[in-house]
Amino acid sequence: MTPVEHAPGLVLRGLTPPLRLADYRLIAFDMDSTLISIECVDEIADAAGRKAEVAAITEAAMRGEITDYKDSLRRRVALLAGVPVTALEDVWRDRLRLNPGAENLVRACQAAGLKTLLVSGGFTYFTDRIVRLLGLDESRSNVLEVEDDRLTGRMVDQPWGDICDGEEKRRMLVQTCDRFGIAPAQAIAVGDGANDLPMMAVAGLSVAFHAKPAVRERATVSIESGGLDRLLDVVRPM
Repeated sequence: MTPVEHAPGLVLRGLTPPLRLADYRLIAFDMDSTLISIECVDEIADAAGRKAEVAAITEAAMRGEITDYKDSLRRRVALLAGVPVTALEDVWRDRLRLNPGAENLVRACQAAGLKTLLVSGGFTYFTDRIVRLLGLDESRSNVLEVEDDRLTGRMVDQPWGDICDGEEKRRMLVQTCDRFGIAPAQAIAVGDGANDLPMMAVAGLSVAFHAKPAVRERATVSIESGGLDRLLDVVRPM
């Protein structure tokens, strides 16, 4: 579909706004570089002096240049071996910030009665805290293995599988919809990287936030400047 600039830095494809937020029942967010301003794995790697190396893999994965997300994450996490757990607390305290408009958008969705879902290729150390901070309903992400208060460079398998990649994000969105009796067409999916495309493809409304080119080109809403709450210019709370 031909993109249309609804307002400066706000591009729509196949939409005629305003839409009503009340017509949706669930919103799913990616975390890194979407709800929050950083890529946590890159910042943890800084403690090992390997940020540039890890960030290069992250960037390639998010652009879709590395098609096997699980392999890319295993490679990055392996480079974190030996990092003390205290480095994660340092990232949370000193580097991690919500993106502009994130809390406003979440609160508007909650006020409209939407379920809120966080699906991340990142780590439970951070997603669990974001869930508590924002009062989100559901989450899925990866567990870093720790021995003797240091990262081992591996992740822990979970009951649902090994790594939350793009396919797992899609599956979690669909499963959450099923559990609450919500049609995927009533879901909004918000992300920035190639691993968000599978969940964006099944949602009724897909939102790219300061996203990689491949994601912007396939989203129905692309927020290219300003905060996450610019979505409320298109999907009105009332």
